Amino acid sequence: MRAFHITSHSEPAAVTDLPIPEPGPGEIRLRIGACGLNFADLLMQKGTYQDTPPLPFVGGMEVAGTVDAHGPGVDGPAVGTRVAVFGGQGGLAEYGCFDARRAIAIPDGMPFEDAAAFVIAYGTSHVALDYRARMQPGETLLVLGAAGGVGLTAVEIGKLMGAKVIACARGAEKLEIARRFGADHLIDAQSDDIRDRVRALGGADVVYDPVGGDQFRAAFRACNPEARLLPIGFASGEVPQVPANHLLVKNLSVLGFYWGGYMAFRPEVITDSLATLFQWYTEGRLHPHVSHSLPLERTTEAMELLRSRKSTGKVVVTMG
Repeated sequence: MRAFHITSHSEPAAVTDLPIPEPGPGEIRLRIGACGLNFADLLMQKGTYQDTPPLPFVGGMEVAGTVDAHGPGVDGPAVGTRVAVFGGQGGLAEYGCFDARRAIAIPDGMPFEDAAAFVIAYGTSHVALDYRARMQPGETLLVLGAAGGVGLTAVEIGKLMGAKVIACARGAEKLEIARRFGADHLIDAQSDDIRDRVRALGGADVVYDPVGGDQFRAAFRACNPEARLLPIGFASGEVPQVPANHLLVKNLSVLGFYWGGYMAFRPEVITDSLATLFQWYTEGRLHPHVSHSLPLERTTEAMELLRSRKSTGKVVVTMG
């Protein structure tokens, strides 16, 4: 099979030929249809992600495909079932073996490209806003990086949950996409003063931040009393430091959040959330945005779209 094989954290990875893997105990094998890319995939290549597997490994955290075989002790999902899996690695290949407990049947009418773009981005935003921040209808949600993979889903889900959504992104083109997905107000991170604009709009009750750095600091200063801030990631490359004395003044809460961590200690949080999200998709209330869909042989190009921030929504790699 063809696979995007990472053998070094300092040398470029490449698509190469590998043996088709055999599923072990508790595993299923998928004939993979598509793999959704995430910023964490870039960090894994450099060895800086918190869950980077030991070398060598096949990249790709989330996949969609068809169950092809069962390992020992597995009786479902049945061979031929279309599923999505957050596997953590192994998705950028024509076949992959994954923990059967992580497989989620996808709706019949859902293309593999949508399914591969769905689980992490929508799951992250829904659990963050609903379970962690307990966001309520009528509150103001500020989304940084609002046209990116997770940011755009936060705009869409925030609007579905009844929030007033302020979207912050770089440039008119990206802001227009955020507007189409439900944003009520737009802030251009390239030219606008984020703090002043948010304050003029009444301040933020919830901040969803996959960016970090200066944007986090500006959003922090635009929060209303009892606001909740969700650090989702640090695409800027800078992890901001929180002045604890300012937390006291406004009774603010900074809520650490790592979606994948719930797999280990509260898996029902994820499974309950995904059940809701797939229902919303079936009802036509969610619309995954895939700006680029490239074949496996162009995985390096697909990764560069993320690195250079030229994509919006999700980038997906297809297996043909």
